[in-house]
Amino acid sequence: MAHYRSVGDIPAKRHTQFRQPDGRLYSEELMGEEGFSSDSSLLYHREIPSAIVDSRPWDMAELKTHPNYPLRPFHLKLHELFPGEGEEAAWRGVDVVRGRRLVLANGDVRISYAVSDTPSPYYRNAIGDECVFVESGEGVVETMFGALPFRPGDYVLIPRATVHRWVPGDVAQHGPVRAYAIEANSHIAPPKRYLSKYGQLLEHSPYCERDLHAPSEPLLAEGTDVEVFTKHRGHGPHGIVGSVVVHATHPFDVVGWDGCMYPYTLNVSDFEPITGRIHQPPPVHQVFEGWNFVICNFVPRKVDYHPLAVPVPYYHSNVDSDEVMFYVAGDYEARKGSGIGQGSISLHPGGHSHGPQPGAVEAALGKEYFDELAVMVDTFKPLELGEGAIASDDGAYAWSWSGGRREP
Repeated sequence: MAHYRSVGDIPAKRHTQFRQPDGRLYSEELMGEEGFSSDSSLLYHREIPSAIVDSRPWDMAELKTHPNYPLRPFHLKLHELFPGEGEEAAWRGVDVVRGRRLVLANGDVRISYAVSDTPSPYYRNAIGDECVFVESGEGVVETMFGALPFRPGDYVLIPRATVHRWVPGDVAQHGPVRAYAIEANSHIAPPKRYLSKYGQLLEHSPYCERDLHAPSEPLLAEGTDVEVFTKHRGHGPHGIVGSVVVHATHPFDVVGWDGCMYPYTLNVSDFEPITGRIHQPPPVHQVFEGWNFVICNFVPRKVDYHPLAVPVPYYHSNVDSDEVMFYVAGDYEARKGSGIGQGSISLHPGGHSHGPQPGAVEAALGKEYFDELAVMVDTFKPLELGEGAIASDDGAYAWSWSGGRREP
């Protein structure tokens, strides 16, 4: 995110002496992408950020996946992964980091789901950026850059290697935090076509810098022997392993920072939909992109206003991609009659032609407004099924266009 920010105390010129009140030098740390060749930020620590005293394995949740074979589309009911209410709910004692259940994954991106009422441990993803969509719940993400409040509908963008933790708010008032986590093996950023050659969001972009919210002041903490749960590259499933790295002093000791790389939120309600006289293709709904995948959102909007318009999508083949749709709220017209509702995922893999359910086209004619909210991820490599997908599969969606499976 090439939008410059400065927070807290920093020296007048980078890479120069900057001393603490007791005369010691602050430790300057550069967090930069692509080996000093892309966006970066400079952080000023009270202590030495590389001082660690121990490291041990982190036995992460199940990350093995299974191919989508034989090929079929899926309807996954994510809310069934954390059933129950009250004191007996399955999300009691669960945190957003260790409680993630892997739903879909390939070598470029992993999609997980967690429902949480409990603060997470300190966490660092050293593999890629994370984009976590908050389905419901409120709280704060504490980071080495400062505190980042979140609310329903927020995309929480966390750059690679940022130490942070998730702290849910008042669960009795707002409910648990329902987090839809998109983890990249790359960086996640606004689409290039939305940006000027210098990185400013352009006039045709559906959101602008005013819609992005980042930490506004340092978040200082003290402590020793602080455990940071760290995902990093290795020989585990999809090349991922975990370690608990113990820092000699608290990683939240940054008195100031400046630069163009930092965590931020964008609320989906600030995304301004692009509409037209006839049905608009999915790229107009794009919000972010990573390596070999894109993130789109379908928000409440006025729909096609040609007198003969067909508002729901036409049938289409995913020639180059798998399509994952997470249904957050509203009434998704194209999927009526399929059983899909709030908390559902549909997976339409490459090689499968898909589109509206039977009767949905006629039923949508004359509609002027769609009250729907969904988050879509399109990947350019096939997705495999995680344990969360297998546990939440409805077993029937693939046959919903034909009225049911015919036994041989």
